[in-house]
Order: sequence, then structure tokens, then C-alpha cells
Amino acid sequence: MCGIFAYLNYLSPATREAVLKILINGLKRLEYRGYDSAGVGVDGDEPKSVVVFREKGKVANLEEEVQRCTLNMAKQLETHVGIAHTRWATHGPPCRVNAHPQRSDEANTFLLVHNGIITNYKDIKELLTARGFTFESETDTEVIVKLIKHLSDTYPDMGFRELVETAVQQIEGAFATVVKSSKFPGEVVATRRGSPLVIGIKSSTRLTTDHIPIFFSKESRGQSYYPAAMEGSRMLVGRENSTTELHSLEPQIEYFLASDASAIIEHTNQVIYLEDDDVACIHEGRLSIHRLSRVMNDGSSDSGIREVHTLRLQLQQIMKGNFAYFMLKEIYEQPESVMNTMRGRLRFDSQEVILGGLKSHMTEIKRCRRLMLIACGTSYHSAVATRQLLEELTELPVVVELASDFLDRQTPVFRDDVGFFISQSGETADTILALRYCKARGALIVGITNTVGSSISRESHCGVHINAGPEIGVASTKAYTSQIVALVMFGLMMSDDRISVQPRRHAIIKALEVLPEQIKDVLTLDSQIQELAKDLHQKRSLLVMGRGYNFATCLEGALKIKELTYMHSEGIMAGELKHGPLALIDEHMPVVMILTRDRVFPKCMNAMHEVTARGGQPIVMCHRGDTEAAAGSKSCIEVPKTVDCMQVLLNIIPLQLLSYHIAVLRGYDVDCPRNLAKSVTVE
Repeated sequence: MCGIFAYLNYLSPATREAVLKILINGLKRLEYRGYDSAGVGVDGDEPKSVVVFREKGKVANLEEEVQRCTLNMAKQLETHVGIAHTRWATHGPPCRVNAHPQRSDEANTFLLVHNGIITNYKDIKELLTARGFTFESETDTEVIVKLIKHLSDTYPDMGFRELVETAVQQIEGAFATVVKSSKFPGEVVATRRGSPLVIGIKSSTRLTTDHIPIFFSKESRGQSYYPAAMEGSRMLVGRENSTTELHSLEPQIEYFLASDASAIIEHTNQVIYLEDDDVACIHEGRLSIHRLSRVMNDGSSDSGIREVHTLRLQLQQIMKGNFAYFMLKEIYEQPESVMNTMRGRLRFDSQEVILGGLKSHMTEIKRCRRLMLIACGTSYHSAVATRQLLEELTELPVVVELASDFLDRQTPVFRDDVGFFISQSGETADTILALRYCKARGALIVGITNTVGSSISRESHCGVHINAGPEIGVASTKAYTSQIVALVMFGLMMSDDRISVQPRRHAIIKALEVLPEQIKDVLTLDSQIQELAKDLHQKRSLLVMGRGYNFATCLEGALKIKELTYMHSEGIMAGELKHGPLALIDEHMPVVMILTRDRVFPKCMNAMHEVTARGGQPIVMCHRGDTEAAAGSKSCIEVPKTVDCMQVLLNIIPLQLLSYHIAVLRGYDVDCPRNLAKSVTVE
């Protein structure tokens, strides 16, 4: 869940100040992935010297530390490699010595940044300790860089890429790493397994192709590929002094390596996504990607190429604009994000739904035994929110599973099952492992993600990109509502030929058509929610109750409150109130009750009466003008009315705003809640 960023400029002169600015700005783009500590490694003023800056806390602290340094910031660096990292702590508490880059020795011969967890680090540490290595940090990362140093000492003639490739063969767990070395100046090696890593390319000339070939290490040694055009250089081959002339005509090229393409887009939109066990090496401006084996994790054969993708992401999409926090911006983007999820897929005039990524697999899906919705956190709640509707529209059994529990139980999976794997980032470790578990057992895999090129999108048989746009705030908001819309559209697509449900389909499609305007209507409640937050921000607990479709709203609303305010909060099924939670109710316990009208409304009203009979003063969320639901409440949040299964999309927004305003009143960083990170790439 850490953020990796690296920058290599080849024959593209830049001052050290400019290089450090690129590295630090890259980390700021990735800070949602971790903000316990940060560090950067660059070349020093002396030949073959490497300098490391590390600091506890946010990237801003690292930036201040760099500004205080005595390095020559005006020095021109014609070819240079810099690596940087922002950490979410797993092994060892946040502190300067545990921050990355981790080093191999006091001379900084090798520096390494790492995202993931090494499960066999204790065994490797014991081996290296017996070989005379001493460890400075408590991290699992340090064993990798010291193992590389041990191999370098043992095999001094081994190349940089071979050293890293050999080292990672001994590593177990999930990782993405980028390595820099004073022994190999101007060269960088990166590899990944289970954690994302993307390479951006920016060249002074056009790229020669839209793909890069893979070199299988046992078959081809020392090969590399120049992604930039070199027509002029090729003409000089064979002439006297061609080496000098070739060097002078080589294009300027820059490479950017990052955990997420959002850190690269301000520099280039040409990117390559690495696959598991790829080892990428950049030497003398040439990029080569190597693998030991053609066999991929899922048992399939490697395609032998990595495509150069053109990002459609725009820089302004990852900027806060006039909003104080990314989260508030993303809450207010929901009218647009849900429309983008539907755009080009849902035709309101003809009542037709076409999800292009699923179209060719619909016959197989309709013949399946059951649908499995597998996810974690907020994505899991989107599955809970749509389970009932999918059961109604498809008449198939629908099971909703937490990915970690699904794996722990070794759940039976059959060849005629269809698994939906839902993840905003597409890199959630537990969800990916559950995907591979189901894929190995023959199930059809459907990915629901917000990130093009993510692991889930690449490993699925088919899928839906929710098109919510970049989500930077750690607490998910617009991705949640877009996931629900995507799953609802799947249900509509599955039931397009069922005559008995056509009136229901038409009602849902009509509700989807006006949904963006209704969300805008709900957002006008912001000032009222802010006043409500002033009454709640000093409380220690908050319960959220509901049932039916809105049980998911309770779970997600309570999660947002926990994530952002650090207040205890619990989403409670109203039908379970008498089975324990009622003991918590008194005049001091704040309770939010969701009482929007649907077929379980009378049962929810019974729960309301039980709460008020015991001195509770609930905050009620109900339909506009519903005096019955509002009676007896301490305060009332009135929302527009829509079809019962779509009401969850309107009801969650006041709870998103409530959690935001309570966090602001408590003085917390809304975008970076403590101990959390956006992309959970470890189990």
C-alpha cells in the first residue's frame, strides 16, 4: 500500500533541483497510498556517491528536509536516476530509519523502494546475519536490498538486472520494487509480483511501436529495446567513430516508474503496465523487460509483449480545484460520475442496456449456477446494496463474500459459477487472490474496477470499467455509487428478455435517468449536515440503523464515520435490534435511522418506536415531506424519493457529508485518515 515513484532522465539535462521536484511531486500524487514516512535517493555531488533523504510523516516533511540540504541544487544532471517512496507501515513503526529507500550498506551501494510484504524475510535475515550483515531497520524491505548486495559481493561480474532477478527469486510474498545503485550509475531495475507498477515513457522523438517485446532470460541475455525513434542513428551503423556519432544522435528520453499512473500523467500519457514477475531494466536509455518463465500466475502462457497504452486521464482530474479536500470534491462529482458510468451503455429512449465488456459472455452468464460477488470494504458494501435486486432480476442465487473470509474458508467453487470481483483500484490483494482461486477452478471471472490496466482488469475474462474518474481521497465515495450503478445495469441487461420484470426494469431505468439531478438535490443539504455535525462531533459513538436495501447504507455510512472521524460507529440491521444492540440505546447514544419508504418501512418504524421508548433521540433520514417518519426524531434529513432499489444511492450521500464535516470539526486530515491507505495491496 506504499507509493513508489522513480525518475530517469537519459541525455535529457535537468538540474538536481528539477529532479528532486519531479520526485517529490510524484510522491504527493501517491500520498493516498501511504503517508507514515517518505524518502528519496539521488546522486550526490561526488562521483558515484548517492544521497538519501528520509523523514517521518507526510511528503511535506520530506520536502522541507530536502530544502535544508547542502547539495548543489543547480548542478546539471545529463543522465540520472532518482527513486522515491511514501510509506504505509507494515513492519516497524513510522520513523526515519524504517522509511524507504532502504540501503544495502553505509556507502548506499544499492538503494531500494518497495511496496508489499515479504513473508519469508525472517529466514533471509537469518541467512544474511550469519554472513556478517547488520540490519538498521525493522522493515522486511531491508532484507531484499542486502540480499542484492550479498549476491553482488559473491558474483562481482553479475549485471544489475541479473542481481535483482536472482534476488527476487528467493523472495516470497507480494512486492513491487525499484532499485538504484552507485555501482551501476544511470541504470535502474524494477520488478513486481502482486503489487502494481507502471512505466511512463517521454521521448524527444516518436515511439517506434506500440508494444515492447519480452525477453525470456534463459533464452536471450543482454538484449534491450529503444522505445524512441532512431532512424538517424541507424544510418550511422558501420561508419568509423560510429559509437560517438550514435551517442550524439540518440534521442533524449525520460522514464517514470510509479505505483499508479496518476503520478505520471503530468509528464506523459504513454505507459506500460508490468505483469507479475516482470523484471524491467533501463540501461543507456534502453528499456528491456525480462521474465524467467512464459507461464503466468493463472497458468496461461505469456503473450510475449507489453503494450504501450495511451492514458485518457487528464491532469485536472487529479487536482483539488476549489475544494478544501479531495474527498469533498469527489462527493460533489457524483452527479457526473454516475452519469459517466451510464454514458454509452444505457439508452433511456429504447430502455436498452449494453455493457460492452460483458456482451460476448452473456449467454454463459445466463446459464450459470450462481453469481458470486466478492470484494472488500466499501466495494463489499456495493455488493450488499445490489444483491437483492440481482436476485430479483436474474432469479439466480447471489452470494456476497468478503474476499479474505472467502479464501480462509477455501469455499467450493464450480465451473458454472460466475464470480464478480469488485475493487476501485483493481489491485486489492485479497480480492485478486480470491479471483485467482476461482479462476483456477474454472469459474467465469468478471472484473468491476475503476482503474484501466489494473491487475483485476487484466486477469478477468470480462468486466466493466465503472468510469468514475480518479478517486484520490482514501475514503471511497464516488466509486461506491458508480459500482452500484454498474451492478444495477448488469441486472437490467440480464433481464432484458424477461417479460414479467419489464415494468420493474422500466421504473429502474427511469430512476437512473433522473439520478444525477436527484444527487445534486441531495448535495444542497450540505449546510444542514454541517450543522448536524456540530452536535455530533464531540460524541464517542454513533449507530446507523436500517434494513432491506438500506442495510448496505448503514454499513457504508458507519465505515465512513470510522475511517474519517475515528469515532466508534456501527451499521446495524434494524431487524437485529432486539437481539442485542438495543442494550446500547439510551438518551446519550446518537442514532441515525434510515426510514425512507419501501416494503420494509413498517418494520423500520417498529424499530424507531423501540428506540424512542428507551429514551433514544434518533436522527431520521426520510423522504421529503414524510411527517410520519419524522415524528419523534431529534432532527430530520429529508431526501428525494426514487425507486426502492435506487434509494441507496441518494441515502449514502448525507452520511458521506456527515463523516466529512465531523472529521473537519475534529481537526483531522480528511483525505489521509490515520493508519489507512487507498489501495490495499497486502493481505
